[in-house]
This record gives sequence, C-alpha cells and structure tokens, in this order.
Amino acid sequence: MSNPYELSDDMPVYVISVAASLSGMHPQTLRGYERVGLVTPRRTAGGGRRYSMRDILTLRQSPRLSQDEGITLSGIKRILDLERDLEQARLVAAELHAELSVLRNELESTRAVAARLAELRRSQNVNPAATLVPVRSSTKVTFWQAARTPAPEQAE
Repeated sequence: MSNPYELSDDMPVYVISVAASLSGMHPQTLRGYERVGLVTPRRTAGGGRRYSMRDILTLRQSPRLSQDEGITLSGIKRILDLERDLEQARLVAAELHAELSVLRNELESTRAVAARLAELRRSQNVNPAATLVPVRSSTKVTFWQAARTPAPEQAE
C-alpha cells in the first residue's frame, strides 16, 4: 500500500457489532460461525474480535449458500476453504508464469551468445573476445599475472 490510510480487504478493523451490521447478521451468529470455522476474526490484545472486509464478504455469502442452495455449514466451510486454496494456487501459477517468462528470456539470450560463439569458432577468428565484447580502441586493458617465485630447494 502506498497510502498509509488505505485499507486492504484483509485488514481487521471492524468490531463485532459493525461486522454484524455490515453482514446483516446478529453478533451471536458471527460467534457461531467463528466456532465452526467459517470465519476467523483476529483478536486485539484485550481479546476483542476484529473482522476484515474479506470476513464480512464471507459472512454475506454464507446465508445464500445455506438458505438458497441448501448447503450445511460444514459444506460452506469446505467450499470457502477450496475457494481460498484455488485463489492461492492462482497466485502461485501467476508467479511461476512470470518466472518462466524471465527464464525464457535468459535462455534466448544464452542461445544467442552460444550461436555467436559458434560462428566465431567456425570463422577461426584470432581474438574472439574482441568481437564478443566491444572494446573501444581508447580503452586500455591490463592483464595481471602473479609473479613466479622460485621453488625452494629441497634439503637432502
């Protein structure tokens, strides 16, 4: 978040009375849904429940699934768990797709360098490094070699 006053859907800010009002339920229903695991509000240091907008959206979905579709609370919990798993899998898939794209670009670059090296080798160019890495004529390159020290004489 770039704006410190911007709230994410996962930020727990609503007390139980506000969450109950926003979801159209009685606070006791929210407590019951927490007991069966449909929502898990975060707790303050004093133990008070704090619901996020995502929790409230989940709470709004529950009566529709229960009353309109005839699904039990354990079935609703399973559906919601599967939806969360699916969302997580989609995020992982998107990350893997982005990583694959980067790796494909790197592979293409590596193949281009390999092709250039093969071409240079075929042409038997005397100094292939000069054509691989362009060096301006005004650039000086110095090679360092360690000084050879004479081998110590072995005592007999």
